[in-house]
Amino acid sequence: MGLCLPCLGGAAEDVVETPDPVSAESKRRQLAEAAEKRQMEATSRGVKNPYSVEQKKKKQEEMEKQIASSSSGGGGGGLRWQVG
Repeated sequence: MGLCLPCLGGAAEDVVETPDPVSAESKRRQLAEAAEKRQMEATSRGVKNPYSVEQKKKKQEEMEKQIASSSSGGGGGGLRWQVG
């Protein structure tokens, strides 16, 4: 009682789709760009001036480097007193 269609004949099962390397690379690039965009949005969420935050972060890192270099090379206690 079933229909037998000779045009289909199981040919659809034999077809193996291989991904196109060019489209795979473009898809990968798009996913990376989307992830980077989401990360930037997450870091700037709630921040009115992201440039200012970035400057403060750089200044803090600079201060930490300066403190680390002065404490390792100083040899003294770290506090200096001037009597005058």
